[in-house]
Amino acid sequence: MRISVFHFLLFFFSSGSGSSHLPRAHNLTWTSFNFKTILTWRSHSDHTHTVEFSRIGRDRLRNPHCIQISHLECDLTEDLSDLKAAYTADVVTELMTFDPMELPRTQSKRFCPYNDTVIRAPQFSVKLDENKTIVLHIADQQTALYRHGRHLTLRDVFKHDLKYSIMYNKAGSTGKKQTLVSDSEVMMRDLDRGPSYCFSISVFIVSRRANRKLAKWTLPKCSPALTSDLFTEFDPVMLSAGLLVIASLLVVVTVAIVCCCRRRVKEKSVEEDEEKESHVIIKEV
Repeated sequence: MRISVFHFLLFFFSSGSGSSHLPRAHNLTWTSFNFKTILTWRSHSDHTHTVEFSRIGRDRLRNPHCIQISHLECDLTEDLSDLKAAYTADVVTELMTFDPMELPRTQSKRFCPYNDTVIRAPQFSVKLDENKTIVLHIADQQTALYRHGRHLTLRDVFKHDLKYSIMYNKAGSTGKKQTLVSDSEVMMRDLDRGPSYCFSISVFIVSRRANRKLAKWTLPKCSPALTSDLFTEFDPVMLSAGLLVIASLLVVVTVAIVCCCRRRVKEKSVEEDEEKESHVIIKEV
């Protein structure tokens, strides 16, 4: 601890005038993205600070890198190992005193990594498979948590709690639809052929409270246009059978027309012959 006459006199006079004049840290804030968790604070003094943290109802602990520090932040990522537990932290202002219990301290709000860390927007791609079906590939995000020689992913941490909310619309249209999926590879089968579709995706944590379930949305990405092609859209066997039926119908119709025409010609010829015979009989009479 840094000890000076100034610090001693400051503590001596401030103790006599009440603890409200002691230099304290303020504006304690938890900042956490994908489980990278840092406690920050502000201070109007040049004193050093020590951070103490604890699970609710447990003893306080210290991070060795956050004892008598001059900078105003402490990385507690690896210290908050029980991700579903709630924690508080105290920032202690280091002063010269004969009783360490009298050191001015400021306590943070409660923080639970599992429920409170901010989840970033995922990376994803939009492609067409060989059947011209739109397929979304969503990348599993890496967290700041390091276990068993590797960084954990969001799927490692949240398991079945992790889902993805997909918002989509036809390109140029304002009408949006939304669906919730569990897998990171999604085949969008029920889409109209022809137009391009645009997609935005957000991580959705099932067990979180309502205002914390959805993470940040991605920027939209659009697919190529889904052009219709009979030779790729239909099964070749079915297509061949259909063409054969159409050809057969055309043959039947053609034969029927030809037969009908021949019959009419024959009937006309018979009528003409009968008419000639009637003229001959009249003349003979």
